[in-house]
Amino acid sequence: MLYYFKSIYSACVVIRVILMPLSFGEMYTMSMESLMHISLHGCLPYHDITLRGYILSKRIILVDSFCRFYAKVSDLHSEVYSGPSAAMANPLVAFTLIKRLQSEWLNLIYSDEAQENTQDFRSGYEEVEKEGSLPKLEDLQGAAKGLMRLQDVYALQVGGLVRGHFQRITDGNPIDIYSPTVSVPLSGDDCFLVGKVAYELEDYYHSVQWLEESVRLFRGAGGEWSPENEGTLEDALDHLAFSHFKTGNISYALSLSQELLNHDPMNGRVLKNVQKYERLLVDSPPLLSTDTGLKRPNTTYLRTRNTYERLCRTQGTQPTHYENPRLFCDYFNNDNPGLLLQPIRREVLSLQPYVVLYHSFITDSEAESIRELAQTGLRRSVVASGEEQATAEYRISKSAWLKETAHPIIGRLDQRIALLTSLNVQPPYAEYLQVVNYGIGGHYEPHFDHATVSGTVDAGGSTAFIHANFSVPVLENAALFWWNLHRNGQGDGDTLHAGCPVLVGDKWVANKWIHEYGQEFQRRCSPNPEE
Repeated sequence: MLYYFKSIYSACVVIRVILMPLSFGEMYTMSMESLMHISLHGCLPYHDITLRGYILSKRIILVDSFCRFYAKVSDLHSEVYSGPSAAMANPLVAFTLIKRLQSEWLNLIYSDEAQENTQDFRSGYEEVEKEGSLPKLEDLQGAAKGLMRLQDVYALQVGGLVRGHFQRITDGNPIDIYSPTVSVPLSGDDCFLVGKVAYELEDYYHSVQWLEESVRLFRGAGGEWSPENEGTLEDALDHLAFSHFKTGNISYALSLSQELLNHDPMNGRVLKNVQKYERLLVDSPPLLSTDTGLKRPNTTYLRTRNTYERLCRTQGTQPTHYENPRLFCDYFNNDNPGLLLQPIRREVLSLQPYVVLYHSFITDSEAESIRELAQTGLRRSVVASGEEQATAEYRISKSAWLKETAHPIIGRLDQRIALLTSLNVQPPYAEYLQVVNYGIGGHYEPHFDHATVSGTVDAGGSTAFIHANFSVPVLENAALFWWNLHRNGQGDGDTLHAGCPVLVGDKWVANKWIHEYGQEFQRRCSPNPEE
């Protein structure tokens, strides 16, 4: 767990992290251990045992389709979901798990081919659904958005993701930036679902890329359709043709529409589209030199996007920082008797803004206790929206608040923070301890922690300081501290920071926001705006 002391004065602690820097609505923001619980003890065993039972008893007519589906999922379940936790940390595994439970299983048992003799099986599914342990449509859509977020921030190639690889093109060559313990390729239907989510958001930059892969895979399978699939080759061609039309590639939109007519010659809507595309090409013939390459659309709400993503990809403090002789490491006791016999290892990362990393701030057992205490209280994280609070796409995580009375360990952590900072960390002079989990793609785009800067916020796993141009990698059981306000009470603009998307793994963070109020004699004011 990374620990942050935040607000006027900010800090953060990583409570335990699996692998490297990714989170996905409600289920898609859950921790890896929660997904493991679902896969090992929740509805997947019911799914497998029940499906197998009905196949053996032959109480269903569509035996071939159920047998094929059972063989497909049981192989994956035995290899991944019952394997090491590192396998579940793979976002592609998490996506396929959510899709299997939300879409494929549902499509299969309610398919037209399975109308007879499956009522008991459907009743069993509905019972599990009522328990609330199955993912919802918004979870599946959130998981798809999470994959697209990772694709963008870490410059991942869609073709590589489809093959189960996390690759980035460097100097013209694909480079693996992460090697999963279990490689999970995506199907044509998997890609169709991701592309459809982008399509419905009118995000044609992403829909083109994912639907291209969907069409390729569907074609490779001879256009064969399975009852559990969400889409078909015809669906993928239809969505892809319109996506290309919206991006200005009329020629390809026409070609795809003509291919679609070969499968569905009487489709009046597609016939009209073909006529429309032909007319457009006659009126405005495409120039041979025209660049038809896809371009990622600009963003109006996140003006620091390029810097933010570059810092996320570097996953660590920039090399030039180590050339500054004023930055150092030492054993720090803050001239406090409580730390004389056991000083904290301190690493000064930046002077402007002042950012310090405290190594081994908490122990493994303390981190485990905090995680267990927070589990039941985790809820989707919110942000300020006027006078209210609301969920937002630029902050995907779950969080819980822990009072000192929740467990003696919370009081001990507060005392440790007070010793290090010489600040009053008890309410109302500070917030309760906030525990945050960034599960599958979880992130928090650039923002300030203080509320004193006029205007709005610019809006893996690293903490990126945007204007200061450095990032801090995830370090287990360490604490990160910075001052959000100058001594004159004005916000420090250099503390604009972001929580990069978790590429693979499960990131737990504890935040401690300490208010300006109540610290008048601990950190005295100054009219100097530079202090």
